[in-house]
Amino acid sequence: MSEVKDTQTPIIFLDDISVTFKTRTGSILHPNKVQAVKNLTLKLMPDETLGIVGESGCGKSTTANVMCGLQQPTSGKVYFKGEDVTKRSAAQRRLIGRVISVVFQDPATALNARMTVHDQLIDPLVVHNVGDKDSREKRVQELIEMVGLPNSVLEALPGQMSGGQRQRVAIARALALSPDAIIADEPTSALDVSVRAQILNLLMDLKHELGLSMVFISHDIQTVRYISDEIIVMNGGQAVERGTAKEVFEHPKDDYTRLLLGAAPSLLHPDLGK
Repeated sequence: MSEVKDTQTPIIFLDDISVTFKTRTGSILHPNKVQAVKNLTLKLMPDETLGIVGESGCGKSTTANVMCGLQQPTSGKVYFKGEDVTKRSAAQRRLIGRVISVVFQDPATALNARMTVHDQLIDPLVVHNVGDKDSREKRVQELIEMVGLPNSVLEALPGQMSGGQRQRVAIARALALSPDAIIADEPTSALDVSVRAQILNLLMDLKHELGLSMVFISHDIQTVRYISDEIIVMNGGQAVERGTAKEVFEHPKDDYTRLLLGAAPSLLHPDLGK
């Protein structure tokens, strides 16, 4: 019998989380502190794309790090499919690592410069002991086709490929373990304008084909509008506005949202979506 997909329980639920960092200023006993995230609550539901938008330093990447376990909140709770994983065990980290993958901003640093594409794609399968040798090789072939690259790149090193090709490899690697959700943290900002639309369209296609949930993080509100179902606008570590893409764009309530909408031209290529 096939597994019935739970559409009611959030994949990720951040319940009133805050993240505070100590700075290098102040005294040893009383260092100054910066609150990167303040009292943030959000839910990522199955099959949903949640967009988080804001300027640099607004707390959006810290929020992403809390979601995938790279950062522990100073206060608040983190739930993964209904289970409290705020102080996650090694077993919980392994489970979450299989179900949530991250696509980082710069594929040049996200990939190992000394490993071939083939080895980068097969590595997660080996680490998590998925399948046997033959099934792993078959999965590598599926992944490279899924992201629209030829088999010839499998023996290439990251430095021998373009930025767009490297990001496709990074996306393929994120998909290796068939995750439920992908966190895409500024996945196009390091790319040429001419290839941004291609990567965004690829992410959209994969989301629909694979039934993925996605957290899409960007400072470009037009990009977030294109790809997201729900949008959270962050400023100063807080969610100052949230709603559907249509609501946020047609009826913005916060002055900061209006500023983002009016000030920044889209970083998208004009052919996006055509």
